[in-house]
Amino acid sequence: MRKPKSLFFFIFSLLCSISVYGQNHPNLLLSKSQINAVRSGCELYPLLKKSYQKLKNDADAALSIPINVPIPKDGGGGFTHEQHKKNYTNILNCGIAYQISGDKKYADYVKSMLLNYASQYQAWPIHPKSKDKADGGRIFWQSLNDFVWQIYAIQGYDLVYETLSKEDQSTIENKLFIPILQFFTEDRKAIFDQIHNHGTWNLAAVGITGYVLNQPKYVEMAIKGSNLDGKTGYLAQMDELFSPDGYYMEGPYYQRYALLPFILFAKAINNYQPERNIYNYRNQLLSKAIQASLQSTYTNKVFFPINDAIKDKNYESAELIYGVDLAYADLKPEADLLDIASQQNKVIVSDAGLKVAKAISEGKTEPFKYTSQWLRDGGKGDEGGLGILRHGPNTDQQCLVFKATSQGMGHGHFDRLNMLFYDHNGEIFSDYGSARFLNIDTKGGGKYLPENDTWAKQTVAHNTLVVDQTSNFNAKLNLAQGTHPDLLYFNVDANLQIISAKEENAYPGVKLIRTSALVKVEESPKPLLIDVFHAQSESTHQYDLPFWYQGQLVNTSFKFSANTNNLQALGDKSGYQHLWLNAINQLDENGGLVTVLNNNRFYTTHFVSENSLVIKQVTLGANDPNQNLVVNKAFILSQPAAKNQTFVSITETHGNVDSINELVAASNSNVQNLKLISSNPDKVTIAFELNGKKYQYEISYQSKKEFIKLTKQ
Repeated sequence: MRKPKSLFFFIFSLLCSISVYGQNHPNLLLSKSQINAVRSGCELYPLLKKSYQKLKNDADAALSIPINVPIPKDGGGGFTHEQHKKNYTNILNCGIAYQISGDKKYADYVKSMLLNYASQYQAWPIHPKSKDKADGGRIFWQSLNDFVWQIYAIQGYDLVYETLSKEDQSTIENKLFIPILQFFTEDRKAIFDQIHNHGTWNLAAVGITGYVLNQPKYVEMAIKGSNLDGKTGYLAQMDELFSPDGYYMEGPYYQRYALLPFILFAKAINNYQPERNIYNYRNQLLSKAIQASLQSTYTNKVFFPINDAIKDKNYESAELIYGVDLAYADLKPEADLLDIASQQNKVIVSDAGLKVAKAISEGKTEPFKYTSQWLRDGGKGDEGGLGILRHGPNTDQQCLVFKATSQGMGHGHFDRLNMLFYDHNGEIFSDYGSARFLNIDTKGGGKYLPENDTWAKQTVAHNTLVVDQTSNFNAKLNLAQGTHPDLLYFNVDANLQIISAKEENAYPGVKLIRTSALVKVEESPKPLLIDVFHAQSESTHQYDLPFWYQGQLVNTSFKFSANTNNLQALGDKSGYQHLWLNAINQLDENGGLVTVLNNNRFYTTHFVSENSLVIKQVTLGANDPNQNLVVNKAFILSQPAAKNQTFVSITETHGNVDSINELVAASNSNVQNLKLISSNPDKVTIAFELNGKKYQYEISYQSKKEFIKLTKQ
């Protein structure tokens, strides 16, 4: 039973009915005025031609089999779920194929598909596999997928609109799209008004559909929120989810996902209502968001997997193909975006894809400019941020990622001051990402696994400090959501790139300060990664600092004997229950080293502390009865009982292995005699030697002028 409309909405609907948008069809990604140019471009420009041919082949494959619109019953990855996904892709592909080829068989397919949905949609209840009635869709187990379906379907409808009879238009609109709009804005009103990527997809679907159907009421609701007060809706989402630098608070993986509805709705707004000047909103925020998303990848194309992330997702995904093409065509025609488009090896068959393919064909491409930068977090840019330090060309680049962001809502992990390190086209110190096998029905229905909470989100799953074997904020979202780390220092020059931040809320009574730097010295061909993690407290705690590494352990400065029998978990909660303790060593000295071979290079991490450390070597996989966890290894620097604690490490990249010719070079580290000279709340001083040269490295936490001083003795 639907609630009666208020007088306000009755008057608003009446006023909106007076407004009429320009009703040219198509008028979204493909516009009527550019159809002939895009058709010609599909013959002239290789990348557009290739992209169109692939799309047309997919459209022809769709036409070769009967239309199937099954009653929804399966969860993610199940038959009906995947069939409805295929259907919305086929609707769009066939719509585009019709516009480029002019062959009406493609338009007839779209008409038949949409009429089939229109004949059934209103009879479908909430999906039987929905996790709860407030979130379930009608077509899919979660309404998010319904929103995605609609964004694709309405584009297909726009592309074939002028081939349809008035009767068919009325049937499709009144029995399918209008009920969908009502479902999205009324039954799923809470999601429609949510400042979250699910809300973004919902409102974009509503707004784009409102434009195509000439329903101004729904457009205004999508832009300003269901109450039309601007507290929710598209502009509020732009204000609250993105920082002034374009960083998205849920992290790079979800930035990629959320970009598509933001971009597609902006394109619709610009085409239908250019007077809104949407592309210049918040100082061209959309352009910055696309750039921030690309800068949040390593040179192997993969997004930094912080927070909930599928680790193999990269910028070849559809969302970034749309993003790059529209950024180049409509926002800023930056030549280095063409480098990304070339690597994507695909463009959208659209006005934007035409411009990109033409520019590439004309030789305008420049290498993509990866840069070291501090990406601020929070709508006002005052909620921490993501630090990225890079050194070297795109072909062989070192990259340090320093996570000092806000929590990132429900998809955030409890990993304040986490660090990732990349080199030689891959991970060295890695992040687990999320515990999920996306859309693989046999693995928890393709949803997030229980281990996402018990392991992947826990602090020990990351390269950051754990206090008393307990996660940040005791892994409670409501405690973490309102706080963020604070940047102390960020500076980049040719030989010394530094980032430092503090966190005072993750553990009661404990102040954490981490300072990480890429330091280029003449005695080393690659920069040294120097990391200083300082904890201060008036009480005694256990401090654990994990280093999750990729590759094979090949050397240590201490002898150890790995446990081969009676393996036990390292703890019973906060992620420790999932760690097999392989070996444990109490060091006689205050420091030591570990060397790992990764992708035919050696990485030696030297470490030192005020007092002798315990070294724990662990493997992920304990208490995992369904074998859901992916095996990873770490060494943990542990101080069992201390008030103040400083962990110092230097990671040196050196040597290589030629397995074909059985040659090994420079397998031993050149760093020696790492010492912690002094450590207090104001200053930390360390010393080390490299190829016989002595260096002193000093951090002055209170100084902005000389925060770090490196002197060669």
